[in-house]
Amino acid sequence: MSTVVLDTITGKSTATTVTIGSTPVVSASANSMTIRGEGSAQTSIQQGLTKAWYQLDGTGTFGMNDSFNMTATTDHGTGEYTTTFANAMSNDDYAFLFGSASQANVGANGVTTTTLRLRCRDGDNSALDLDPITCGVDGDLA
Repeated sequence: MSTVVLDTITGKSTATTVTIGSTPVVSASANSMTIRGEGSAQTSIQQGLTKAWYQLDGTGTFGMNDSFNMTATTDHGTGEYTTTFANAMSNDDYAFLFGSASQANVGANGVTTTTLRLRCRDGDNSALDLDPITCGVDGDLA
């Protein structure tokens, strides 16, 4: 097996596609890069990346267990938390997915470009603290 070590790849032409064998793998244009997905579909790398995520302990040892692109969490009382993005989203139309290890309801209670407020409720709609609470955020960064 051979190893190629280099800092820069420069094409022989103005082509913006990397091809392995006869298969185009990566294509680039201004501020956009796609990679070959399933079948012949192309997937936008920028659109396909999770922009922020966290795992939160909402119980007595309140705080983020781990996170990406999140800087702070505020506890507003039982089952109410706000998390703050390190890098803002471009608008408040981003997608978010919450989860928990229990059968509780976790949902948004306020969405801005810089914060995401969530609330946790049981089946009777009573507030409760949970551990862990997970969240992933997808959309465009500002």
